[in-house]
Amino acid sequence: MSKVLVEFVNTWPTCNGISEFVKEIGEKYKDKIDCKIYYAGKDVSYIKKYGPIMRGTLIIDEKKKIDRLSRSVIENAIKDAIR
Repeated sequence: MSKVLVEFVNTWPTCNGISEFVKEIGEKYKDKIDCKIYYAGKDVSYIKKYGPIMRGTLIIDEKKKIDRLSRSVIENAIKDAIR
C-alpha cells in the first residue's frame, strides 16, 4: 500500500503552529503518510502544482484542499485519508 501524501502550505507566521502540528502528525503516522511543509516566500515548488495559495492550506494526495484549519480538522482529515 502506498503512503498518503500530506502537504501543508504555510503562508503566514501565524501558520507556524499548524506547521508544527502537521509535522507531529507526520511523525505519528510516518509509516502511512509522507509529509511535506512548504513555506511561502521560500519554497515555490507548490505554485507549479497548485497555483498561488494565499492562506494556510492542507492538501491530501494532491487532490483534497482544506483551508479552514484546526487541530481536529487536520487530524480527522489525515485519519480519513489513511483508512
